[in-house]
Amino acid sequence: MSADSTTLAFDTSCKIFVDGGCGFQAPGLHSFIFKPIFSVGGFDFNKPMLLAIITTLIVCGFFWAAFAKPKIVPGKVQMIGEAGYDFVRKGIVYETMGKKEGQKYVPFMVALFFFVWVMNLWSIIPLAQFPVTSIIAFPAGLALMVYVTWMSLTFKRHGFVGGLKNLTGYNKELGAVLPLVMVIEFFSNVLVRPFTHAVRLFANMFAGHLLLVMFTVATYFFLNGLGFVYAPVSFILVCVMIAFELFIQAVQAYVFVVLSATYISGALEESH
Repeated sequence: MSADSTTLAFDTSCKIFVDGGCGFQAPGLHSFIFKPIFSVGGFDFNKPMLLAIITTLIVCGFFWAAFAKPKIVPGKVQMIGEAGYDFVRKGIVYETMGKKEGQKYVPFMVALFFFVWVMNLWSIIPLAQFPVTSIIAFPAGLALMVYVTWMSLTFKRHGFVGGLKNLTGYNKELGAVLPLVMVIEFFSNVLVRPFTHAVRLFANMFAGHLLLVMFTVATYFFLNGLGFVYAPVSFILVCVMIAFELFIQAVQAYVFVVLSATYISGALEESH
């Protein structure tokens, strides 16, 4: 974990085999608390907020550079942009929503995927070293945006009664168990789904950052005396965790967008 002025960092004097040392300082909630860096109009900006703004500029800037002046024979930036766009369009949206219904939602899903992915990637970027999505407010805000879109489309497409039938899984063929199914489906769709949508992303990135910080701090902690015997083991685990985090970061962005597309697809389906 970086010992910068924006976070409650660990004491760099803490090492093994040091007289009067303070012992190993395990990461905890303090690793997710940041001091304001600057203020604009009385509104304080801390490190995660600044990284989220930079992420927005990166994603918008990249796709602007890729598609502002598209060419028949694409350059490197356009080629990468097209590959990323097609991955989300064909691999997520069309597979989940179908081409006819999903086409209009492709830009939204592409923006959502790359925004989440880049915010995850900050975890392994030097100086940043923090996944923005490990702060619950960011996944919750994105999940809320998807939730509002989902609910709006549900009632716009089916009307109030039809929308309720869509959300409760109404099917008169279920007979006597229909009331129970409707209650379960209502709570699942209206309350549980948006909660788990946000928490799934948050929890994975939160836990991953804690593990990465723990082994990084442990490597530094062992850099003294006989601790040099153990430091390489901890450092190897840091490298393993970085490689694993790269995989998890992409998977979590993919899962978040797949679920988003699934929920919106459900709003477009005909109710029974």
